Amino acid sequence: MGKGKVVLAYSGGLDTSICIPLLKEHYGYDEVITVVVDVGQPAQEIEEATKKGEKLADRHYTVNVQERFVSEHIFPAIRANGSYEGYPMGTALARPLIAEEIVAVAEKEGATAIAHGCTGKGNDQLRFDFIFRAHGYEVIAPIREMNLTRDWEIAYAEEHGIPVPVKKEKPWSIDENFWSRSIEGGKLEDPAYHPPEEIYAWTTSLTDAPDEPEILSIGFENGIPVSLNGKVMGGADLIRDLNRIAGRHGVGRNDMMEDRILGLKARENYEHPAATVILAAHRDLERLVLTRQELSFKAIVDERWSELAYMGLTHEPLYADLLAFIDHTQERVNGTVDCILYKGGVHITGRTSPMALYSDDLVSFDSKTLDQCDAVGVSKYFGMQARLLRQIRK
Repeated sequence: MGKGKVVLAYSGGLDTSICIPLLKEHYGYDEVITVVVDVGQPAQEIEEATKKGEKLADRHYTVNVQERFVSEHIFPAIRANGSYEGYPMGTALARPLIAEEIVAVAEKEGATAIAHGCTGKGNDQLRFDFIFRAHGYEVIAPIREMNLTRDWEIAYAEEHGIPVPVKKEKPWSIDENFWSRSIEGGKLEDPAYHPPEEIYAWTTSLTDAPDEPEILSIGFENGIPVSLNGKVMGGADLIRDLNRIAGRHGVGRNDMMEDRILGLKARENYEHPAATVILAAHRDLERLVLTRQELSFKAIVDERWSELAYMGLTHEPLYADLLAFIDHTQERVNGTVDCILYKGGVHITGRTSPMALYSDDLVSFDSKTLDQCDAVGVSKYFGMQARLLRQIRK
């Protein structure tokens, strides 16, 4: 008598593919049900994972949640200037949504456990475990629990006739949605190793990028990008188009040392052209429409929200509390930002908003609206305590 049904978060890659036979051979489950959640991966990848799941598993589901990913996770991240240690988050944003869809299938199938193919050293194990356990499911993680190595996994897959897109000579581990593409593993684990151009798919190298800059404008409503070069577009289409445009100019590469949740430092490579441009434009527009006090406090809120999002703690009450503040500030973040893309750089050239806290009359040296002499009294009190302390010390 086996253990019944287990639902597996499935990607079609090496780790999750070998989990299918492992869950039966080593864990004793009768049925393995695979689930692919589409958050903007390449269509071919979704198709291949679906075919592989249907072939290898007892039952398979493919769920398309691209629009929900944009509206429920990418848009909030834009409003929060979501970034972790200097790069726009992508994988982290998608994990909670993927996990929730896995739970939905587990409930439908009456499964007793949920499995994933995460290792014991990365972040995704915690992001998935948090959601699965919050819904009361037992978590099975064969790669982590059996302490498996990459070479062992490749050999095991070959023994079981499981086709995987990873070869020993190019063992890159790639995670992609239309907001971000991450590449890790293999020789990239050496911080001193110079990554080859072959790991990049979205961005052109700086040497091959166009010699002529490209000007574009992004329109925002309530902190959300709604138009590109004056053309109103849905979120997913705007992101895809901007990925192509900015990627052509080499915009959006990050090669960095990242501090994972567990405290390990890891070398990570990312591509996120659209995210880089949109976040730069959004930050700039905020500086035009939000007050000094709002900007100062929101920087703290944004950083704290980003940490929670990075960890996948979307059910942490503070996550919703911070979003409530962020959402309120975005009611005034309306306008257009002009950018120049050139050789990997994003340069803001202008911005306009009906909610701009700016007056060209008041800041002009030629304006008579304000009497400059009024500032004399302010100047006499400005920094008074510091001046007094300096006199005492003398």
